[in-house]
Amino acid sequence: MPPILGVDFGTTNSVVSILQPDGRVETARFAIGGAELDVFRSVLCFAPGLGGPRHAAGPAAIETYLEDPLASRLIMSMKSYLAQRSFTETRIFGRAFTLEDLIALFLGALHPPVPGARLIAGRPVRFAGDLPEDALGESRLRTAYAEAGWPEIEFALEPEAAGHRFAHSLDGPATILVGDFGGGTSDFSVLRFEPGGVTPLGHAGIGIAGDQFDYRIIDHAVSPLLGRNDSYRVMGKPMPIPIAWYAGFARWHRLSLMRAPRILRDIAEVARTADHPERLHALVSLIEEEAGYALYRAVSGVKAALSAAPRAMLQFRHEGFQVEAEITRDAFEDWIAPDLARIGAAIDAALEEARLPHEAIDRVFLTGGTSLVPAVRRLFEMRFGAARLAGGGEFVSVAEGLALIGGARLRAAR
Repeated sequence: MPPILGVDFGTTNSVVSILQPDGRVETARFAIGGAELDVFRSVLCFAPGLGGPRHAAGPAAIETYLEDPLASRLIMSMKSYLAQRSFTETRIFGRAFTLEDLIALFLGALHPPVPGARLIAGRPVRFAGDLPEDALGESRLRTAYAEAGWPEIEFALEPEAAGHRFAHSLDGPATILVGDFGGGTSDFSVLRFEPGGVTPLGHAGIGIAGDQFDYRIIDHAVSPLLGRNDSYRVMGKPMPIPIAWYAGFARWHRLSLMRAPRILRDIAEVARTADHPERLHALVSLIEEEAGYALYRAVSGVKAALSAAPRAMLQFRHEGFQVEAEITRDAFEDWIAPDLARIGAAIDAALEEARLPHEAIDRVFLTGGTSLVPAVRRLFEMRFGAARLAGGGEFVSVAEGLALIGGARLRAAR
């Protein structure tokens, strides 16, 4: 049997699993800070070098960035742009890179091509972004794999892959709803598992997940300290500070665009007549000095802490700017309530496409870090009851399922 790889290229983390000839699935391990982990951060970092910019991926990218944030360019959440036609290229140290170029550099570092190997790549049911073009997202992702040295790949839906992995724990036929929560998308598949194989019954997805929850924390707890909701004056008339600046600042994949000289000049100009100019000066400083990564790390930590405790402290400091705020789980759940409503609608849409009532679902398998958020879990408990819910392998189940799908497809082809 040729090597079969399952690759889960994620918005925040990526995972590679390999199906062994004896049927076992092993997840690739990456050396990170003296330890071996099975997740690889989905980031790139560019730094100046002789003959052009040099780049690093994953944990090496973060190390390169932390060595000199001001001289480097950190690229995050690349997957979030795949279905957005408006993103064509970006210039890094004077050189143009398409989105496919950037993702190809990352994929090549994640796992170099293996001669004769079969690669099953995951894709979301719905790509992230406003009005995403799913066909464009898949086409771009296929091109990126080809540029990385994988010209022949197969796709499988990410929640369907997680379902294959969960099916190994079943002791009989079952109808399963899989919820796969990534950084940029939440996807759902209804699957019927029988001894002879699996039948997909319905799918749904939405471009809302963990990154959106981070955005809500920044928008409510951090952005007001940077001038959001303040005013400035034009010919003596008060005007609101442009909200678009804070929408860009609070989203990982848009922050690099905020470093455009025109945007920074506009913020500095508005600060001249702002009610609290020091807040806008702090915003400029955070953007110019690439402090976003440290802020996002602090926010993500608070989000994770709120999954286990009713309150958590958000602490962040950069030069003269400081955040020290207690965030309660109740407040966090109020902030994400609009997002939860849309996720709930997507769950119902998957069942509607499958033409099944809630009672027809035997088991619910939840995977991905955001599935651990108590308010997300309650969406499923309210519909299916806690007894039918299961989880596990939150960060590796999709990649492992992709490898299993590859094996099943190879056997079917024979």
